[in-house]
Amino acid sequence: MLEWAGIPPDESPRRGGPAGPYQQSERLDLYREATKRLLDKGAAYHCFCTPQRLELLKKAALQSQQTPRYDNRCRHLSPKQVAEKVSRGANHVVRFRLQEGAEPFCDLVYGWSKHEVASVEGDPVILKSDGFPTYHLANVVDDHLMGISHVLRGAEWLVSTSKHLLLYRALGWDPPRFGHLPLLLNADGSKLSKRQGHVFLEQFAQDGYLPAALLDAITNCGSGFAENRMGRTLEELVAEFDVGRIEKHSALLDLEKLGEFNRIHLAQQIGDERRRPSLIAEVLAAAEQVYGEQLMDRGVLEPSYVEQVLLLRRGHISRLQDLVSPKYAFLWIRPTVPFEELRAISPEADEIGRLVLGLLDRPAAALTMEELNRDLRQLPEQVKGTQFSIMMKLLRMALSGQQQGPAVAEMMVSLGRGEVRTRIRRALCG
Repeated sequence: MLEWAGIPPDESPRRGGPAGPYQQSERLDLYREATKRLLDKGAAYHCFCTPQRLELLKKAALQSQQTPRYDNRCRHLSPKQVAEKVSRGANHVVRFRLQEGAEPFCDLVYGWSKHEVASVEGDPVILKSDGFPTYHLANVVDDHLMGISHVLRGAEWLVSTSKHLLLYRALGWDPPRFGHLPLLLNADGSKLSKRQGHVFLEQFAQDGYLPAALLDAITNCGSGFAENRMGRTLEELVAEFDVGRIEKHSALLDLEKLGEFNRIHLAQQIGDERRRPSLIAEVLAAAEQVYGEQLMDRGVLEPSYVEQVLLLRRGHISRLQDLVSPKYAFLWIRPTVPFEELRAISPEADEIGRLVLGLLDRPAAALTMEELNRDLRQLPEQVKGTQFSIMMKLLRMALSGQQQGPAVAEMMVSLGRGEVRTRIRRALCG
């Protein structure tokens, strides 16, 4: 999904890189090696406490209204006791021995910070019984071995950073710089949740939202920029971002505005000749899927036809799917409107139809928005007692079968001279 969003990792399981492997399950030897170093120097120890005992500790703490924490019981096992338990195959984890004297650090967002984790927490598990590391160990080992210089992560890890810095010190490694980012919340201030299906990237992609629009919307909700504005490209976001401008307060994700972001970015892409062919192909596939055998003829699946539609609707549609919605069905299928319904709009329906056909038959009549708008405005002068608005309502109904939609002139340009002539004859001239 990062690749879909246009921000693929520089190194990853798919791309490879100099610091691989990039899957945790393939790095277990690295975590075991770091754990052994900590065990050898007394900075870590084996813990044999059962899940049942840990659950009892938790319940007792909650009953006395205290924060649950491990009591560090296995810290005090002698090497002989540990060896005996290990030789018997006793299930165990490895815990890191927290020390007093956590050093303050300067967070890139929150400034100077320090948490005496040893006084409020039990020793954390760093290697589980199945040989997999917890985040505490994995992030330290991976970031060091991969040469990470800056770590930007969620603010919920701010308190744990002192713990991680103790791990760096115990392993004799220089830590990276840390910056903790405020959370992204729903518009009502509640936390985003996996239970909210609409916040999955796959859902946004399926619904037709562009990666650039989603990225623009999210960064507009957050901070790190001198100003927020709609329509920024990835290149502009990269150029303008300044970690020193990240604010501490949580950002509210207002998905109600996503459609407007998408409209702006879709208009940009339609106007880009390099990107337009892929948009055309997407519309063609959607039209084929939605309308199939209902298509008025295969000519509507010509790229040139769809390109004309895209250019005319540029800035008016929010998603490409809009073009195959019922509102735009007239682009793909011919409407069937009873003549009586059209006469109810104007008793002069047949006369108006003949005038429009005459307009189309004139050699000088060019199907451009400017020319058509001018010519259509002159038609009411030739039909006694018919207002321009009534005439447009009649023509829109004849061409699309709908009372609302794009301007009549735009419909005519989209459909083309031949198709407009066919529809007018069928609907208005018997």
